[in-house]
Amino acid sequence: VALAIGLLAVNLFRPGVGVALAAEASGLPPLAQRSVADVIVHVFPDSLADAWARNDVLQVVVFALLFGLGAAAAGARARPVLDLCDAGAQILFKVTGLVMKLAPFGVAAALAAALGKQGIAMLVPLAKLTAVFYLALACFVTLLLGFVRAVLRIPLRPFWRAAKEPVLIAFSTSTSEAALPIALERMEEYGVPGRIVGFVLPAGYSFNLDGSTLYLALASVFVAQAAGAGLGLRGQLVMMLTLMLSSKGIAAIPRGSLVLLAGTLASFHLPMEGAALLLGIDAILDMGRTGCNMLGNCVASAVVAKWEGELGQPVPSESATNPAERRANV
Repeated sequence: VALAIGLLAVNLFRPGVGVALAAEASGLPPLAQRSVADVIVHVFPDSLADAWARNDVLQVVVFALLFGLGAAAAGARARPVLDLCDAGAQILFKVTGLVMKLAPFGVAAALAAALGKQGIAMLVPLAKLTAVFYLALACFVTLLLGFVRAVLRIPLRPFWRAAKEPVLIAFSTSTSEAALPIALERMEEYGVPGRIVGFVLPAGYSFNLDGSTLYLALASVFVAQAAGAGLGLRGQLVMMLTLMLSSKGIAAIPRGSLVLLAGTLASFHLPMEGAALLLGIDAILDMGRTGCNMLGNCVASAVVAKWEGELGQPVPSESATNPAERRANV
């Protein structure tokens, strides 16, 4: 639903029209212009090193999925390799963080070059994109809370009282991690059992990123419009499939949505300057998508508890359970 709302909004208002970005030249046709058979063949890399060198996000993600399935099948024998991969990921996260500390200088240069070339009118599409993003976000939140009220029969007022504080913390700090402890506490007080909220909220940080998904749908098509790339419906759906597969885990990376967007733009031969321009307003957009991510995860914990028939049941106190049961609840 978030993808659909994002695509509808960006195609309806077309905020990227009027921005002159040159599409990148390449000997291969963009992924969105290939046939269905070509796309299916393309997602499986001939060589992982080749996929890395070409920054082909979709091929890297498909290899990662196959690698993960193989590691799970290998069991304990794969543990040393997984530890190495985890250590490498942590190193790359730190490197990304260092790069992002220098990003304001690059953003200032990119905006100065764009303004010098196109004039102050360059800021109009960015302001339009911001307005369209928050409008689409408001529509999505309305539909989300309407689903909770109409389908699940969950009263909105007590739910919002529980979710309001973590959502506002996530919105104001632009980081879901800062709001996680208070979200766990408030949703337990609301009536979601600890074992459910303790699983759904952390898992949702990787697999239930509603706000980031909506943003990526808007931002990717915005850059395509700015570059004059004629992405039809099929091309946009292929791009959305790429973003859905590659967006898992982006919450652990500072400005992870921009990092992912840049890789996707390279796969579709779209100009990287688009990502640099978006980085100039990313702080404003990041607040909205992070708050929406947190709200979506709070809703998910209430939905799972409702499906399990345990929403609103009191959480057992420590005096009523033995230590083994308390550990099991945690």
